[in-house]
Amino acid sequence: MSVGAALSEARQNAELTVSQLSDRTNIRETIIHGIERDDFSACGGDFYARGHIRAIAGYLGVEPDPIIREYDDVHADTRPPVRAATVFNVNNLFPGKHGRRMPNWTMAAAVALAIVVIFAIVRLLGGSDAKTTAAEAPVGASDAKVHHAKAPQVARDVVVVKASAVKPAWINVRDAKNHRIFQGTLEQGKTVTWTAKDKVKVVIGDAGAVRLEVNGKDLGTLGRDGQTVRRSFGLGIPSAR
Repeated sequence: MSVGAALSEARQNAELTVSQLSDRTNIRETIIHGIERDDFSACGGDFYARGHIRAIAGYLGVEPDPIIREYDDVHADTRPPVRAATVFNVNNLFPGKHGRRMPNWTMAAAVALAIVVIFAIVRLLGGSDAKTTAAEAPVGASDAKVHHAKAPQVARDVVVVKASAVKPAWINVRDAKNHRIFQGTLEQGKTVTWTAKDKVKVVIGDAGAVRLEVNGKDLGTLGRDGQTVRRSFGLGIPSAR
């Protein structure tokens, strides 16, 4: 299944429109439409495309890494770097008179000029992928959910809930307007991140089976094995009933 098809299917399973997904991840609708058609031209390069994929997948409760690997296999820029030796023959740039060998200083100048020209060509061929600037939002907002170096910052109005199952557990997750974000069984060993504006409401069927992290703070388990718990997590409030 392609990247776009996988994310489109996950969105439909979550009963969300593209407009709703855009509102909750801060990713423009045109970009989401394009990604679901496997058209990543509006993303601004591989770096941002991966960020969008990770943000959308994380919000929908889908493991992002396999989808990103599929993107890299099919869509990532794999052009080899341009080598100066294959573009220019330095000896032909400034031929000496009557076929005589160029002096060393002339050769050095020719090599320097070739390097400058090649550098300019590489920059032009690099296109938008070379223009990587720090921006975007984090786990849960536009271009967010990127957890590696230079990852976007978390939006101030977004609550980020990370759940790790030590054994299978049923979970229901909703946003501040009571829209369903996720409902189902979190398998043992699986970790999922959900995000929403202002508030995230969580119901866990077996409190001792799931460890939670909210806005970067480790809350551990919220109760005993077999205990059903309900919690709401808001901005600046790690845990509230």
